[in-house]
Amino acid sequence: MPAVHTTTALHRRLADALAEARARTFALVSALSDDDLRRQHDPLMSPILWDLGHIAHFEELWLTRNLDGPIAFVEMPGMFNPMEHPRRTRASLPLPGLEECRALMEEIRRRVLRRLETVDFAQGPALARDGFVYRLVLQHEYQHNETILQTLQLKTGQPYVPADRREPPTPAAIFPTGRMVRFPGGDVTVGTDDRSAAYDNERPRHALTVRPFRIDEAPVSNGEFCQFIESGGYRTASLWSESGLAWLQEARVEAPKYWYRRDGTWWTRMMDRDLPVPTDHPVCHVSYYEAEAYARWVGKRLPTEIEWEVAAAWDGARGRASRFPWGDTPPTRAHANLDQLTFGTAPLGAFPDNRSSVGCYGMIGDVWEWTASEFRGYPDFVAYPYPEYSEVYFGSEYKVLRGGSWATRPGAIRTTFRNWDFPIRRQIFSGFRCAADD
Repeated sequence: MPAVHTTTALHRRLADALAEARARTFALVSALSDDDLRRQHDPLMSPILWDLGHIAHFEELWLTRNLDGPIAFVEMPGMFNPMEHPRRTRASLPLPGLEECRALMEEIRRRVLRRLETVDFAQGPALARDGFVYRLVLQHEYQHNETILQTLQLKTGQPYVPADRREPPTPAAIFPTGRMVRFPGGDVTVGTDDRSAAYDNERPRHALTVRPFRIDEAPVSNGEFCQFIESGGYRTASLWSESGLAWLQEARVEAPKYWYRRDGTWWTRMMDRDLPVPTDHPVCHVSYYEAEAYARWVGKRLPTEIEWEVAAAWDGARGRASRFPWGDTPPTRAHANLDQLTFGTAPLGAFPDNRSSVGCYGMIGDVWEWTASEFRGYPDFVAYPYPEYSEVYFGSEYKVLRGGSWATRPGAIRTTFRNWDFPIRRQIFSGFRCAADD
């Protein structure tokens, strides 16, 4: 009887999570015109209608066709296959309208829920063990929510006015910037052996020895980054790596993306609002190269992803890592600036519970943080359920980002989660913190 009760509860939780994810997806696009949904606002991003169709087809593929095995495809052939149709080409596709997309998504969902009712999570299909493939599909939709928000941030013309906005808390005091905390080094474990939600690139958990280091208590703030700009950081070639300088000369930028000058003051566009750059918020929309140059300017460096993870998760007193900086309790609105509805970064110190054992603030939420590490597999990595999620991206082209952003849904982030992107990317909600040898 206990096993039946547990399985039934998991069925309900997954069905509820699928419904909640879909409601958020539609809430994000509810205020958009057909033109905004269909237009390609930037070659880096898909038309939003393509994202909606891709969400539907990915769900159908993994929760109906591939569920019982063998895996037939890793992406459904056709219009919504990202390998057949690169982003820059998707505006030319005969995309369906919103109502047609919604009808397709609802029809697929009905079939998914009927199949879910009969899934045995203990003895049934390997993909479904402990609910893994359902969480895979949930995280896929969560991640496309963040992609849609990147597109909406790029959108020009009629402002995007969200249906629901929640202002972040106000800090109790001014957060001091520039401070560092010390990680004492020692034997640690990183990664995870979880198979219910974690991606293959987070596995396996493995032991290693970390040398002592120092790391910024908080992400670099807009105010600190302004000092880098005003000191001539973008004009000082010696601060930039060879590849960073080549990018800078081609991109011809002088500030983070979306910043602009007005009457001698830096302003920024944050979704639908233009406002003076808030100096007490984490800097956002910077490339890896900008982060690297800033770190060199202050006599520091970017942390490796292992340093980032142990600073976020390792509890030396207990000799173990936690799932989140504050412990193993899943994020709530009180923990971190996650879950999209602030539609922007929050002041440093707004979430006092968002601290790790070593003393770092804000390692989950607000901004993805660039690390110095290339995206590669851990020792004994095994691709699952398909190489095209992680393995094909391993190599020197991509840098790892950690920690999630304000646009990340809580179900798609943890201290072991590894994001990756090209070092030139700035449309992502990316910031950083610095580190130094001890």
